[in-house]
Amino acid sequence: MPSSPHLLIVSPSFHGYWQAYEGAFRRLGHPTRTLRYDELGGVLARLGHKARVELVDRLGGDGRARWARQVSARAARAVRSSRPERVLVIRGDVLQEDFWEAVADVGARPVTLVYDEIERMSTSYEAVMAHGPVASYSAHDTAALAARGAHVVHVRDGYDSHLPYRPRSSDEVVFIGANYGQRGALLAHLDRSGVAVRAYGRSFSHHPVDLARTWLARRPPVPSHRDVPRQVAYGIQAGAVASLNIHDRQDGFTMRTYEIPGVGGLELIDRDDVADLYEPGREVLVFHSPEELVDLCRRAATDTAWAQGVREAGRRRTLAEHTIDHRAAELEALWA
Repeated sequence: MPSSPHLLIVSPSFHGYWQAYEGAFRRLGHPTRTLRYDELGGVLARLGHKARVELVDRLGGDGRARWARQVSARAARAVRSSRPERVLVIRGDVLQEDFWEAVADVGARPVTLVYDEIERMSTSYEAVMAHGPVASYSAHDTAALAARGAHVVHVRDGYDSHLPYRPRSSDEVVFIGANYGQRGALLAHLDRSGVAVRAYGRSFSHHPVDLARTWLARRPPVPSHRDVPRQVAYGIQAGAVASLNIHDRQDGFTMRTYEIPGVGGLELIDRDDVADLYEPGREVLVFHSPEELVDLCRRAATDTAWAQGVREAGRRRTLAEHTIDHRAAELEALWA
């Protein structure tokens, strides 16, 4: 790793969000480097991971446990060689004690950022809070950690306002993300109702590579596309008639909550408590049933002046309050 950073970010590769946080901390004046702990490299490395980790686990073996040990050892070596003053661990549920020992040995001050519910991760409340301050996107987990005596703050996701994108105009309502919960059923309902809709993501795509990557899982009967890079996703959401944000059982608000209005898109979201972040009906649109969602999609396609007003108001609010730069400043305070 290059010259010793004051801040080392240890993050999954997930859609390049590590770049958003790295840039935000650099703008705050912190020399920063990032280790992507789950980086696999090229196609051969990804195929090897599929065979040695995912397939072994599906057959009842310990592929993921062995992979976690390898990941932790590599991350520990990176910490010892770079000797950072501060470490931001994003998610990090695969990192084991040898990593945390390395952080302690070099005298670095760790903070853990969790942008998923802890019950969905391969960890526990006690493990997350064992290594210093914690920031969680989940209000529920923040309260649960505080009740256990953790030094914890509620830091939401945000919009990467520095990522360039080009709007891609379309007459479709779009969804970008994974297929689970009610997502596929809602998209299929829109399609049956005559709404032009398209889903983006490997668990919607019928491409042979995506079918293999998801172990031939069934797809909803809706028009679909493969995964797209984050900046392409921004452009799709900016130019679509509207963009869906479906949470299902999640407590924290997803990145899409802020990204869709951030790029000037029209957000259709399934949660009334978004009112803590945006004004429903003026900055984002909330739906409570498949039928109401169809009505909102049809109005968005025909009442363009109304839709444009919602887009502009949502973008103003996002840039004023909900960017990754705002969140980095909240995280920075944990090292004060």
